[in-house]
Amino acid sequence: MATPNIQANLETARKIAANVPDPELPYLTLTDLGILRSVELEGDTVVAKVSPTYSGCPALDVIEQSVLEALQTAGFKARVERSLLPPWTTDWITEEGHQKLKANGIAPPLNAAADKSALFATRQVNCPACDSGQTERVSEFGSTPCKAQYRCNQCLEPFEYFKCH
Repeated sequence: MATPNIQANLETARKIAANVPDPELPYLTLTDLGILRSVELEGDTVVAKVSPTYSGCPALDVIEQSVLEALQTAGFKARVERSLLPPWTTDWITEEGHQKLKANGIAPPLNAAADKSALFATRQVNCPACDSGQTERVSEFGSTPCKAQYRCNQCLEPFEYFKCH
């Protein structure tokens, strides 16, 4: 069993890593996205494990470096490892993460586990601005590969949808 001081330090390290923002969606933390898998102690080293949202995610190196720098800046000897199994799913985005996406004009993902229609399927996506279901997909890819571009036919606002997987 860890001593109270070590346990307190580990909790501090977990909070630091958990609050690192996503570089592409800076209003979301790694916890909001569900990509911070664990923060553990191995000897005197804090080891943070991070999962990519998908295998070609261009932000993953930046995310890993940001976690490492945040921990090191706080005085921890640290290492960041990539965790690929089980693969990340949009189901791991927290409810707070869903709310933050919507508040920032991005339609949050539907439940991926219940959605057997695959990544590129056409689905009913509600507008994050007015909640109308009268929307249409404009492009399969938005500002990042994990988002699609939509338009609301009710309020006429363009918006992005965070695709399920």
